[in-house]
Amino acid sequence: MIVKNLFSLENIGIKNAEIHYQLTPDQLHQMTLNRGEGTETSTGALAINTGKFSGRSPQDRFIVKDSITENEVWWGAVNIPFEPAKFDALYTKLTNYLSNKEIFVRDAYVCADPNYRLNVRVITETPWENLFCYNMFLRPEEKELADFIAEWTLICAPSFLADPTTDGTRNENFAILNFTQKTIIIGGTAYTGEMKKGIFSALNFILPVFKNALSMHCSANVGEDGETAIFFGLSGTGKTTLSADPNRKLIGDDEHGWTSENTVFNFEGGCYAKVVNLSLENEPDIFRAIKKGALLENIVFTNGTNEVDYTDISITPNTRVSYPIDHIDNIQAGSIGTNPKNIFFLTADSFGILPPIARLTPGQAAYHFISGYTAKIAGTEAGINEPQPNFSACFGAPFMPLHPTRYAEMLSKKMKDADVKVWLINTGWTGGPYGTGNRMKLKYTRAMITAALNGELDNVNYHNHAVFKMAIPESCPEVPSEILNPRNTWEDKNLYDNKAIELAQKFKANFVKFESYANNEILAGAPEV
Repeated sequence: MIVKNLFSLENIGIKNAEIHYQLTPDQLHQMTLNRGEGTETSTGALAINTGKFSGRSPQDRFIVKDSITENEVWWGAVNIPFEPAKFDALYTKLTNYLSNKEIFVRDAYVCADPNYRLNVRVITETPWENLFCYNMFLRPEEKELADFIAEWTLICAPSFLADPTTDGTRNENFAILNFTQKTIIIGGTAYTGEMKKGIFSALNFILPVFKNALSMHCSANVGEDGETAIFFGLSGTGKTTLSADPNRKLIGDDEHGWTSENTVFNFEGGCYAKVVNLSLENEPDIFRAIKKGALLENIVFTNGTNEVDYTDISITPNTRVSYPIDHIDNIQAGSIGTNPKNIFFLTADSFGILPPIARLTPGQAAYHFISGYTAKIAGTEAGINEPQPNFSACFGAPFMPLHPTRYAEMLSKKMKDADVKVWLINTGWTGGPYGTGNRMKLKYTRAMITAALNGELDNVNYHNHAVFKMAIPESCPEVPSEILNPRNTWEDKNLYDNKAIELAQKFKANFVKFESYANNEILAGAPEV
């Protein structure tokens, strides 16, 4: 039976709504099918289409500029200010719009560590958005709901469109954070990632500013020895894939905090993975997680069947799935790890320049963390016909309200205090750039990471890259030695040298805006041109 109208939302401006509260995944799944908003796949998962938006819209994400944020937020193209009065007016229009409608409410929380827990009430316009939030946020026990008090509220209404001429938005779609009112409002877009990243953005302010904890766009897992590994990386670099290791327990795949007590905790209760070219052979954990309860976005079926064709990206290259973390077999109980000892910076370098694995000094680590480099592949976005560098500070600039050096300084101190080793991993191209070379084999990347975690790279010989100066191991178990030095894999060595310099110049040009904030150790981590 569907539970309705257990409470009123008039205190937040939504009146006379037909409220579906805390529905189960099965109920939300069936309601989506009944409303004609989704299709059940051959594995029992629910598939939906997010419509006009199949990805985030960073230029339409705002932060209310008020007494809390005015002197803390790094304002600019990433963190766009929004007037408090404009927010209040738009909020009223949104809540009036949702009044007298059928809506879905879920009480959840984020931050697995009880000392950092943040209660969130989510209000959505569709049942499948609510299923996404069930999957992605942490799920309170039933006994906790009786006296649940939401500290933050998230309201998402895809069919509500703003009027840019009067509402202060750039377009009809928007995502706006208000730290004084502890509210996030999203409208005009059905892309579920806006909800996930809205909460992530809030935590990226709350934890460093008020809790003395570092917030990180990373995955994390823990080995049998109790040592935690952290994987930073932008979308498409392998963050989710590489942290799902059958020999290690998964803490989480995307968003974590690192506390002053030296623990690492997951913000979320689920995973949100890309599924383009997904296969049982290459990514068995993710493949098997796509069952009843999982939510697939913007996929295409095979020839009129209900079997998913993961190679078909005719709707978007950003096909995705969300599922509760317990759909993965090998998970860390409580989603908390201790004793971080290895950090991996993942990049998909489609220029084919960076080594498949390299060890970084503390200065290099801070430099590459602030740089947050990967490369876009030709054809993934309109107008991109050849590889393009993509620098995203802290491997997550669109979600970071503070200046990147704030996060970098916290990370650097934690790395030194915990005696952490930092590695650069290139999951991108070898033997030449995209179109000429080949992508690094996943089995080799896994072998390199395993060797680093097991200490098997501690006593091998290293040499420094001629331009980027990072230390490259000359041997690694289960990996052909000739691929460890990227220059060796290029047929034209002089062309490699020239392209390495070109990439280094792009790094330095990007870093200019950070130089005045960086100390000498960080500046010394730059490539030499």
